[in-house]
Amino acid sequence: MSELWSPALAVVTGILLGAIFFGGLWWTVRHGISSSRAGLWFMGSMLLRIGVVMTGFYFLLGLPGDGWKTLLAGLLGFIIARLAATRLLPVPLSAFLPAGLPTEPPAGKPVREASHAP
Repeated sequence: MSELWSPALAVVTGILLGAIFFGGLWWTVRHGISSSRAGLWFMGSMLLRIGVVMTGFYFLLGLPGDGWKTLLAGLLGFIIARLAATRLLPVPLSAFLPAGLPTEPPAGKPVREASHAP
């Protein structure tokens, strides 16, 4: 019976870990951009999110069954959470721009393209 429950529990755990990781990333980007100490926000968030995910995958190794199969099932759940986060949390670029900046070039002015090296 545990042969069936271990991979299922690992996938659910991977989805939960992915939701924590990518939800935390989304929250950090939303709030860290406007902070005066953005670097501290992003570094602290990265260390916390990686620590939580690594600890979660370490505990997945304690489930009965083959360790690599359990980790693979957890990774599958993590990837499912990533796909769900990219589909459910679409954020337009204008959400990260400071207020008042135009998102489109002014009408009538030619847009300068980047020059290429000779």
